[in-house]
Amino acid sequence: MNFLIDYAILEENVLYNWKEGLIMKVVIIGASFAGVSAALAIRKKHPAAEIHLIEKQSTIGYLPGGINLYFNKTIGPIEEAQFISEQQLKKCTIQLLLAATVVKIDSKRQMVIYEKQAEDFCISFDKLILATGASQWSQKILGSDSEKVLKYKFLPGVLKAIEQLKNSQKVALIGGGQIGAEAADMLLKQGKEVHLFEQMDYLLFKYFDREMIRPVQEEMALKGIIFHFEETVEKIVDSDQGLRIESKMTKLDCDSAVFAMNVRPDLAYLDEHIQVHTDRTVYVNEYLQTSQANIFAIGDCIQVPYSLSNESFYIPLVNNAVRTGLVVAQNLVENTTPFVGAIRTIGTKLVDYYVASTGLTEAEGLFYDQPIGVSHVEQKSALFLGGEIIYGKIIFEKESHRILGAQLVSKANILEKINTLALSIQMGQTLEELYQKDYLYHPYFSTILDITNQLGFEGLWSEANEN
Repeated sequence: MNFLIDYAILEENVLYNWKEGLIMKVVIIGASFAGVSAALAIRKKHPAAEIHLIEKQSTIGYLPGGINLYFNKTIGPIEEAQFISEQQLKKCTIQLLLAATVVKIDSKRQMVIYEKQAEDFCISFDKLILATGASQWSQKILGSDSEKVLKYKFLPGVLKAIEQLKNSQKVALIGGGQIGAEAADMLLKQGKEVHLFEQMDYLLFKYFDREMIRPVQEEMALKGIIFHFEETVEKIVDSDQGLRIESKMTKLDCDSAVFAMNVRPDLAYLDEHIQVHTDRTVYVNEYLQTSQANIFAIGDCIQVPYSLSNESFYIPLVNNAVRTGLVVAQNLVENTTPFVGAIRTIGTKLVDYYVASTGLTEAEGLFYDQPIGVSHVEQKSALFLGGEIIYGKIIFEKESHRILGAQLVSKANILEKINTLALSIQMGQTLEELYQKDYLYHPYFSTILDITNQLGFEGLWSEANEN
């Protein structure tokens, strides 16, 4: 492709001098959670701004987990798995460029070059936001580009995946994180033979300690999931009969496979003036500004500061994407709002269990710079309503009692409770503050002391007993 474009014949070639009272022109590359959140927040913050949203897909607003909603009959047609529509964005006077693939940016001339219907176009910007998501493609797994290896982050892929999975009896999952675990649960309910490959030695290892996720994993195995732990898929062989998944230990023949990982950011269009990390994520400062002052990066394009340390990590979660989209709108004209970082808060349902986690795990505590304490709690979810047992775990600093992490597992729906614990961590609260947290009490719906308070109380007294 020829990038030597005559800038005199651009589709759009006017750079607005918005600092003198004219219109600020904002271009956002990528229209998933991060890009859409940024566009809507910018419209509120800067009502007169000209906002352009460029998306390589021909549709907008698809929920990546929609296939699970479809197979679980939570929704009807898969097209209902949508968090926003074109009409809603247009109503906010956000201009959409769909089915447009950005092929290059010129950060010095402040131009974005994109391809649409086999032609090259350019659009100028005053402010540019990089919001392209993660790519589900692996250079390390030979054959992962096979059409029978399903990748369903986007609607065209999910439409194909639905038909292929309906006609598949034996399915392999590559990855035992949240995507893989939820896919395993969904396929199990469809009566499929499910094999899950994970290079670590248990499920959801980033978010849970082994003893907390064990009952969930055991029930999944009891219901038919075949786990291949400590196995790295090295090769996928496509044949007329299906696929062969190969690791050092296993050669598995199956009908189809699901690539259940977000591998890397999709940033092939960057020019040499945008500084990147060794993992190819974009370097940003605390205001989400790149090495070029008028260019920002958010969502799956960046490493996210870990709120519990001075390090940053690649954590492609929806809540991180949305929050960075909101924050970048505050900093377009002036750096006012630092991004506070992430503590990896997740929650889902697997088989009959609700599982939720936030912050540091005990396993990660080995690398934390202060000694940590740990406490477990088991209590009923309510005195009379249901009364399922909640298994809780809290991780905290031994000396200061500052809360660092928490995990909840129960057959009762405890997902909202993890948000309370996440906020406690984010606010730097201690065990003493947590157990005194005000809470709802009702003799039918709750227990005498909420599980979140109980975790703080038990953590405090387990430490007192140890001393």
